[in-house]
Amino acid sequence: MAQIYFWLIVGFIIFSYLLSRLLDILNASKWSEILPTELEGIYDAQKYKESQNYQKVKMKFSTFHETWTLIILLIMLFIGGFAYIDTFIRNFSEHPIIMALLFIGIIGLGAEILNLPFDIYFTFVIEEKFGFNKTTPLTFITDKIKEFLLAAIIGGSLLALITWMWMITGKWFWIVAWLIITVISVFFSMFYSNIIVPLFNKQTPLEEGELKQEIQNFTNKIGFKIKDIFVIDGSKRTSKANAYFTGLGHKKRIVLYDTLIKELSTNELIAVLAHEIGHYKKKHTLINLIVGILQTGLMLYILSLFLNSPDMSKALGANIPSFHVSILTFGLLYNPLSLIINLLINILSRKHEFAADYFAKINYDSEALQSALKKLSINNLSNLNPHPAYVFFYYSHPPLLERLKALKK
Repeated sequence: MAQIYFWLIVGFIIFSYLLSRLLDILNASKWSEILPTELEGIYDAQKYKESQNYQKVKMKFSTFHETWTLIILLIMLFIGGFAYIDTFIRNFSEHPIIMALLFIGIIGLGAEILNLPFDIYFTFVIEEKFGFNKTTPLTFITDKIKEFLLAAIIGGSLLALITWMWMITGKWFWIVAWLIITVISVFFSMFYSNIIVPLFNKQTPLEEGELKQEIQNFTNKIGFKIKDIFVIDGSKRTSKANAYFTGLGHKKRIVLYDTLIKELSTNELIAVLAHEIGHYKKKHTLINLIVGILQTGLMLYILSLFLNSPDMSKALGANIPSFHVSILTFGLLYNPLSLIINLLINILSRKHEFAADYFAKINYDSEALQSALKKLSINNLSNLNPHPAYVFFYYSHPPLLERLKALKK
């Protein structure tokens, strides 16, 4: 059975890679040197050409990066690299929790080191070339250090807790682990913007003025109570603009990028804000949280069915069955189901985006939202004519043309 698991893992990895390449090829087939008729009035010829170049460069980069990842992963599988790490950590401890932390920590650190050159190249070469990058080397380095420490503290604590639950509850660990992860998910849904975001960005309440007054007038009109609208200094890393909604109940918060305020008019900003409020009013934030919790429960339940099988460890070449190697094996075997679940989540997400657009349309101004969406797409050099298959697999938001068409109905 261990051999079957091994070859399933290899097959899934290669399939995922080939699927990604096929979708890239299909997406590239929609590119053209001439501005498509349906994009006239949105892109001019020069800006369209720039967006096409940006998409081509990103696709080449993605292909090289994913090919490199595939090669490294296959080498690790065929030479028994994960089994070697398992043997190595046993020189330091035989305690399940310590072994799990060392095993996952070494793999995570190794992956980070291997991906670091790609992160540097994408940020300081590709994004710089197209005028998006605002990240300084110092900010890049400190971000990486903070991300590593957060992963070590939060991820390590959660891994240690789940391993301990497995040690004392056996096959029922998945229920306890599910409850623990659910509590943590709800906590971070409410306090992410208060605890994590300030480690990377400065958030300040929107200053008094015309924009804030217009926002207050709009929120009062629709009966939406919110204490503050926050502005985040996204411009310290990128020129791309964005806005997002976070939190639940009295902890709800709307955050606008400073780049967004710079690029859009007051009416356009409020239209974007109306879209974000639409997500809350339609309970999308709550629905997404519940879906994530259910997905975690399903994954943990399936994991519990395989976790105690020695073949899970043997599949990666480890002679001694262990929790930490079985976790990694399961993660690799879970890929196909994860792909299907992500497809369904993307379908739901696109539906939510249409609903939030409609909320902004009927409660504020359809034309202002359309104008804002066009500006953001142009400034971000978005691909406005993606292949439907690429959208189906990857897009959490509908393409611009579909959103504009829906808003005009």
